[in-house]
Amino acid sequence: MSAELVVDARNATGESPVWSTAQQALYWVDIPAGTLHSWQPGSGRRREWRSDQALACIAPAADGGWVAGQQSGVFSLAAQADGSLASQLLATAPHAAAGMRFNDGRCDRQGRFWAGSMLQDMAAAAPVGVLYRYSSGQLTAHVPDLIVPNGLAFSPDGKTLYLSDSHPGVQAIWAFDYDTDTGTPHRRRLWVDMREHPGRPDGAAVDENGCYWICANDAGLVHCFSPQGRLLRSLAVPVKKPTMCAFGGAQLDTLFVTSIRPAGVSLDDQPLAGGVFALQPGVKGLPETLFAG
Repeated sequence: MSAELVVDARNATGESPVWSTAQQALYWVDIPAGTLHSWQPGSGRRREWRSDQALACIAPAADGGWVAGQQSGVFSLAAQADGSLASQLLATAPHAAAGMRFNDGRCDRQGRFWAGSMLQDMAAAAPVGVLYRYSSGQLTAHVPDLIVPNGLAFSPDGKTLYLSDSHPGVQAIWAFDYDTDTGTPHRRRLWVDMREHPGRPDGAAVDENGCYWICANDAGLVHCFSPQGRLLRSLAVPVKKPTMCAFGGAQLDTLFVTSIRPAGVSLDDQPLAGGVFALQPGVKGLPETLFAG
C-alpha cells in the first residue's frame, strides 16, 4: 500500500489535519508559519489564512469557525476573505516558562476542547507542559509534567482518552479512563511503550473500530494499535517525519498524514517532506466533534 502525495505543501511543521464533512475539505496548520490551510479533493482548490502567532492545533466549532491552541492561549478563529484569521482570545495559557506554546489538541466526543502545552526548545527536555481542557469558558489543567504532549485521541464511545509524549526521553502512549459527564481523565496507565517500536509517538486518530493510528516521527511510518495496545500493522510514508493523521474523504476511509520539512537538513532522500499524504487503510474513521463552547 503506497502513500499518495496530495498536497506538496512544503510546510515547516504541518500538523492538526481535520476533515470537514460539511465542506468536503481537509484543513491543517503549519505551526511556525501560523497558517491555516485547506484543500478540497473534488476541485483541487487550495487556500490559506495567516495568523499573527504560532498556530498549533485546531478543532471545528459549531459556529463555522475554529477553536485553536496557539502560542499564548486558546483562541476562536474565523477565516477572512483577505487571507487573514480573525481571532478572539478565549483563555490565556498560564505557561510555566518563556518560550512555550500549545502543541497537539482536539475536542472530546462531547465537544470540549483539549490541548497540551510544551516548551519549544525540545532539547531542554523540560517537563513543564500541561494537558488542558477548555470548556464553558474555563481553561483547566489536568495532566502536568509533560515535555511534548501529543497523540491526543478519544475512543469511539468517548470513555478512553489517549495521550502520548513525543520526547526521545519519554516515548510513551498512555490511556486514561474518561468521565464523559465531567470531562475528567483518571486511572492513567502506560498503554504502549514506543521505545519498543520504530519512531517517536506523534499525532493520532482513532478509527470506527477503536483502533489507534499514530504517526511514528523519525521512522516514516503510521502505526495502528488495537484497543488493547497491540501493534496490528505499520504503513509507510515517503518522509521521515510524519506528524499527525486524520480520517477523511467522502466515506471517511482515507487517512491523511501531515509532515515536517526540517530546516537546514538535506532533503535529497525525502524531497516531499512537509507535504500532505493520503493512505487507503481499508477502515473508516469518525467525524470530528464540533466544539460546543
